[in-house]
Parts: sequence; C-alpha cells; structure tokens
Amino acid sequence: MNAEQHHDHATDAGSISLITGASRGIGRALALTLARAGGTVIVNYKTNRDLAEKTVADIEKAGGQGLAVRADVETTEGVTALFGEVARYRGRLDHFVANAAASVFRNIVDLGPHHLDRSYAMNLRSFVLGAQEAVKLMDKGGRIIALSSYGSIRAYPMYATLGAMKAAIEAWVRFMAVEFAPYGINVNAVNGGLIASDSLEFFYGLKGMPDMRGVLDRVPARRPGTVQEMADAIHFLLGEGSAYITGQTLTVDGGLSIVSPPFFADAGPELRLPPRPTRDS
Repeated sequence: MNAEQHHDHATDAGSISLITGASRGIGRALALTLARAGGTVIVNYKTNRDLAEKTVADIEKAGGQGLAVRADVETTEGVTALFGEVARYRGRLDHFVANAAASVFRNIVDLGPHHLDRSYAMNLRSFVLGAQEAVKLMDKGGRIIALSSYGSIRAYPMYATLGAMKAAIEAWVRFMAVEFAPYGINVNAVNGGLIASDSLEFFYGLKGMPDMRGVLDRVPARRPGTVQEMADAIHFLLGEGSAYITGQTLTVDGGLSIVSPPFFADAGPELRLPPRPTRDS
C-alpha cells in the first residue's frame, strides 16, 4: 500500500468499527464517542442482550448507526461468527477494538489447567484470531487496538492469569504492527491503570484486597481514570492523527506505572509535596 492509499482510511463520519465487549464500560464509552462523529459501530456482547441493545439505541441517538451481535469470542466458532456478521452487515471494516476480557482471580498455586486454558482463549486467542479476520475486511487500511492493563508490566495479588495474557497481547501488537504495515493497518495497545468501572469495583471487592482509597493515594493523579479517558485515548489511535504510530502501547494510568516505594503518600511531613508555588510565593 502506497502513501496515497493510506489517506483512504475512513474518518469517524464514515468509519465502520467493531468493538468486542461493547455493552458496558470502556467499550460502551468508545462506541458512543465514535457514534457522536457519525460512525457505524458493531457492538459485540456475550450474554446481556438488553445492555447491548441499549448501547445500540444510544449510538443511534448520538448520530451513528449500530448493530448488536451476540458472540462468545472465547470460542473459535464465536470469533468466526462475529466477523461473519460484520461482513454481512457492512462488507468491510475500518476499526477492530479487542476490548472483551475475563479472568479468574486466584493465587498461582490455586490455578487449575482449565483456568489457564480459558484465560488464553478469552483474552489472547480471541484477539489474534480477531485480528486475522479483521485484516480480511480492512480493504482501505485500518486500525487494530487491543486493551491492556498495568498487570502486563507490574505484579500484584490475584492477577497473574490476566496480567500474563495482557503482556502477551502487547507482544503480539508489536509483531502484528510489522506484518500488517504493508496493508496500511496500524496496530496498537492501550494500557489502562485504575479505571473507574464495574471491573475495578469487582477486583477491589475481592476478599483481602486493600482499600482502594489507600491505593489511589499512591497514584500521582490521586484519582482513578474514567472510561471516557480510556475511550478518548483509543479514539486518538483510531484517527488520522495517529497515522504514523504503530506497534506501541499507550499507557493511561495517571502516573501509576512510573512510581515506586518510597511513596510520597507514605513519607513524613518533611518530604510531602508542597503546594504549587506561585510568582508571589
């Protein structure tokens, strides 16, 4: 694909996007962001039809077009069926966002082989197989985005199964970026920190987990991110402004991944960060 052909990549107004797990959270926020610019969004879901159909209704209210497709991407048949529906609905694709994720949260010594198999199938295999299918439909180039999390680069309780899969996803993003570049397809990941969502509440509700407020005190931004902030980062990577960005992982975490002990939150008053200086101070 030559330089002129790269400019054929659709703007939001004419874009066709597939988002897995798009009935809630980050996927829903992204779907509505694309819809507000006039895009068409295929909303993939596994079980909650009502939530998915509400997302489609909201997409249409926002000025876009939408279709809800039930498919379990944990299975190879589900991935094939999902992209078959995309092909029948629009015949092509501009954006594939691998957002769906699921895991069991246990210590490593308590994991069974079926936990490993399901984590691989749901989180990693669905992304790789989905990307293979997406390429076939991206006749004008396109964008592939995978959602990751800070468990891909940091270790903490109960997250090994999902964190390891996210690390593998980020590696696959780099390999895909190289192989898909000649097709005019950019591949990137967005790595989220503590993002306010049902998933975050569930994880910090696990027995024995520390209070989230104490954790947030150690994040430089001193707050969780929002699903819209994640959606905005993904939206940038889907747009024309990111045409020369591929094979990268964009971190959206309020500075969480750059800090380490000793934390300012734990320091004595002599080391606490002072108020912002002003010219009069």
